[in-house]
Amino acid sequence: MNQEILRLPAEQLFQKEIDALIAAEKDPVPTGWKMSPRSVRTYICGGKVGRTSITPKYIGHERLVEIAIATLVTDRALLLIGEPGTAKSWLSEHLCAAINGDSTKVIQGTAGTTEEQLRYSWNYAMLLAQGPSEAAMLKSPVFTAMETGSIARLEEISRCASEVQDALISILSEKRISVPELNTEIAAKKGFSVIATANTRDKGVNEMSAALKRRFNIVVLPAPADLESEMEIVRTRVAQLSAGLDLNSALPEEETVEKVCTIFRELRCGETCDRSQKVKGTSGVLSTAEAISLLCNSMALAGSFGNGQISQADLAAALQGAIIKDEDKDAVAWKEYLEHVMKKRGSKWSGLYKACSELL
Repeated sequence: MNQEILRLPAEQLFQKEIDALIAAEKDPVPTGWKMSPRSVRTYICGGKVGRTSITPKYIGHERLVEIAIATLVTDRALLLIGEPGTAKSWLSEHLCAAINGDSTKVIQGTAGTTEEQLRYSWNYAMLLAQGPSEAAMLKSPVFTAMETGSIARLEEISRCASEVQDALISILSEKRISVPELNTEIAAKKGFSVIATANTRDKGVNEMSAALKRRFNIVVLPAPADLESEMEIVRTRVAQLSAGLDLNSALPEEETVEKVCTIFRELRCGETCDRSQKVKGTSGVLSTAEAISLLCNSMALAGSFGNGQISQADLAAALQGAIIKDEDKDAVAWKEYLEHVMKKRGSKWSGLYKACSELL
């Protein structure tokens, strides 16, 4: 494994686990897949194969993972919908890693994404010099996935313009791409599919048409159901992320993880975890993914400028940066939370309360 790469694809990061599952395979493997649906579920949800422990990649409703995998066995595309930070992209990447051993055929949907990026474009220097030829084609990830019978990923589909979304309808319906310049047509091989993700916060940006939604099986990924589930996700991902970074810090203690997850859940839900008190919300999402990032940032502060243990000051600085996105609204909400919730929680929270108050 190349230690100089900042972020390895999932299939390289967890190559030993994938190889172990493939070697131990006993169930039928669909055309174009590396392993059976049962093995994909084990890879995603965790378990054991032989002497190899499979780390859970997605911590949540296992049935949702099964529905997603079963969808990809059929000729239907898969659409993962959820709030920011509910592991849509993470699950999409790991599904492709397990099924194809390649999660890199991805298109990032933006307002500037074009139909050519979905289908194909041209090397114009070669096109002008030699005319249309396959060598002059620049194939999109979707085009390549159709040729090889594998899965392409389309991130943030609702941010793409309507004409790009309409082009996808044709691809998902006909399972082929026409290339009139070469007077040919590429038909998808068995195993081809698309996994798209959509952010519920982007509703109304470029609303997906009913015709496009009908081409997908839709799986809604919820936020973690309870504090314990969110803490488990945060612990696991912080350990995984920090292992590849030179943070020079110890992992956050259980109490630190609990405090961050509690604060985020309460500000996100608008009430304390025991439902005894209403809390003013903030403009940000305060997702599980942000909690993971916050703790990694706290570790960086502790390792670079402290003694390698996350201090209350490190945590307070990271919290303020994550929570106060809108200076006017969020600062007021955060100050009210400190005074009316955190301050009243006694000695266990007093150090963090003091460190956070000093920054306001």
